[in-house]
Amino acid sequence: MATTQDEKKQYVKEYIRSLAAIEECIEPYQEQKRELRTEFRENSWLNTDEIRAAVKAYRLFKGKFDIDEVVDNFNAISGYSSE
Repeated sequence: MATTQDEKKQYVKEYIRSLAAIEECIEPYQEQKRELRTEFRENSWLNTDEIRAAVKAYRLFKGKFDIDEVVDNFNAISGYSSE
């Protein structure tokens, strides 16, 4: 932990420089994500809500959740039956 105010200021500057470098590297990927969403909307392949649902499903899957279990639980809660 920084012991003086000058040390703290130095760490803040260092953090901001590092954060700026990371964000600069990430920006092209963020732009690609925006373009992907726009392309799917413009071509009427998916609407905004469907894209959001797909992103949520991806994040659940990425989080190592059993997607079948998630769907089963959602269906049980919502009263939906696929039969």
